[in-house]
Amino acid sequence: MIKKLSAIIAVLLWSLPVFAAHPLMTDDTGTQGKGKFQLEYNGEYSRDVERGASIVEKETGGTVTAALTYGIVDNLDIIIGFPWEWSSLSENGAVISDEKGMGDTSVEVKWRFYECKPQELSFALKPRMTIPTGDAQKGLGNGNISGGVLLIATKEWEHRALHGNIGYTHNSYAMEQDNAILKQDIWHASLAAEVNITEKIRTVADISLDSNNEKKPDPNRVFLLGGIIYRVTDNFDLDFGVKKGLNHAETDKTILAGLTARF
Repeated sequence: MIKKLSAIIAVLLWSLPVFAAHPLMTDDTGTQGKGKFQLEYNGEYSRDVERGASIVEKETGGTVTAALTYGIVDNLDIIIGFPWEWSSLSENGAVISDEKGMGDTSVEVKWRFYECKPQELSFALKPRMTIPTGDAQKGLGNGNISGGVLLIATKEWEHRALHGNIGYTHNSYAMEQDNAILKQDIWHASLAAEVNITEKIRTVADISLDSNNEKKPDPNRVFLLGGIIYRVTDNFDLDFGVKKGLNHAETDKTILAGLTARF
């Protein structure tokens, strides 16, 4: 049971620090510009229920992440993320595990290496690593430095945009039980769309497929996400979204909300 909880938390921890245009999980090629900052506060709450013949398991959890982005040059950003995690697992109403605390700190670099302005097409590369600042014994981190890379493509039109991501992650675990049940190599593919409804409101949709990080035979994790981004001012956004798992390997439902400030 605890091993299963650890696997679920590991999936949650690794999938969060992407820092796309929240609530999207699929990133875009946009950068801040030289000398400019962006500060994000994003929160997520998830609920997952599994029913057996005589057992009902329910997991609830959440994350609050603060992420700071700085534009080193016009096409190169550095992003640092600090997540706070909590998760609770119960079986037939009895609490099996209840953990909370700091997760692993993430450091990412986004480099937009190609841009064709006449066609509004661009590509970016985003290497990343996580630093083991979370408590691996509580399932709040990997316990070792891990890393990965994301290839990003963005195609824009006048009132809409399309983004695609392909990524690879290598997780290094300090705990023997994590190495016994979790895969180290994870693949990711996703596609997202944005449509400007008004000058201030954007609707967004996202579909994603990820390797199931448990070693047991199980389908890949697939989810569909829908949300809205409201531009309060040119430099301040609010957002809200709902993520729905499309198979039993993915969390049933996740509620997402956040704010973004640029300066």
